[in-house]
Amino acid sequence: MLVEELRADEKLAGWLRDLESGGAPRTEATLPDAVDLPDVLLDLAVPHECVNELVALRARLAADPQAMTLLSLCVDRFVRDMGVIGGGWEPPAFPESTGALGRTFQVFVFIAALPYVRAYHRQRDIPVDVSRRTLADLGRNLAVHRRRTGTTGLLVPWWIGLHFHGELYQLGRLQFQRARLGGRTGQAAADAGLGTRPGEPCLSLHIADFTGPLSPEACDRSLDRAREFFARHYPEEHYAVAVCHSWLLDRQLTRYLPTDSNIVRFQERFRIAHEETKADDKAPVAFVFGDPELPVADLPRRTGVERAVGDHLRAGGHWYGGHGWFAL
Repeated sequence: MLVEELRADEKLAGWLRDLESGGAPRTEATLPDAVDLPDVLLDLAVPHECVNELVALRARLAADPQAMTLLSLCVDRFVRDMGVIGGGWEPPAFPESTGALGRTFQVFVFIAALPYVRAYHRQRDIPVDVSRRTLADLGRNLAVHRRRTGTTGLLVPWWIGLHFHGELYQLGRLQFQRARLGGRTGQAAADAGLGTRPGEPCLSLHIADFTGPLSPEACDRSLDRAREFFARHYPEEHYAVAVCHSWLLDRQLTRYLPTDSNIVRFQERFRIAHEETKADDKAPVAFVFGDPELPVADLPRRTGVERAVGDHLRAGGHWYGGHGWFAL
């Protein structure tokens, strides 16, 4: 049984105790039945090849009273403080011993939370198309998991938690997370005269998979939409700064890519607050090639970005995360 497997894991046993210490869930968690679930999954852009497996796993979950109690506890914790920046619950990944149900349990948490998420979106008057495209990142991340592992699941369940907690929205090519300025980035913006400081709201930019080129035109449209969107739907929050924390801001990329490339043009939007000193070679390999564990010697050279990432590593170089900002 799923819950017994979790109790056997020392780390997750503590997580369970903390979750159960709050008493009985105050939020009712229900799942669509087997007839309605496929339509719900398709609305969330879940890959077609995952649908039948998730419907079958739903039956296993529903037949396990302890697992359903755990589902209610998770949904109750997840929807608490809906929309509060940093207030979301970060669901852990379950160990391999829990099998397919453990790999997909967080998917069912998000599905059971859908009524509460949509109610929050209605309260904020979030346009239906923005809501749909934002929540469809669940399906996108299932596709990323399948591309890398060949199975159904989520590599980083906490990431989808941002979308379902009202903290992140897909607005065209870019995703915008309601966040707060960190110490060094906030200080850099303050030193530039923006009248802001660490801890104040900012929009953190993210670049999703499977959403076309990162062209300057696409980014401009996203930024225009974001300025209007957050002013209208979060008028009590003032966003003066956009930030990005990514290997895409590693200036070493300019050695390999032409000045008019999309990535270089994206970099040029930002002022770098600071750069990491610890190498993170797996991040670009994961995002560019789909699997961080691929042997460097075998990385393809089909595109300019593939050649840049692979050739730099093969030459003994390393990639580093950059932390950049610009005024909105």
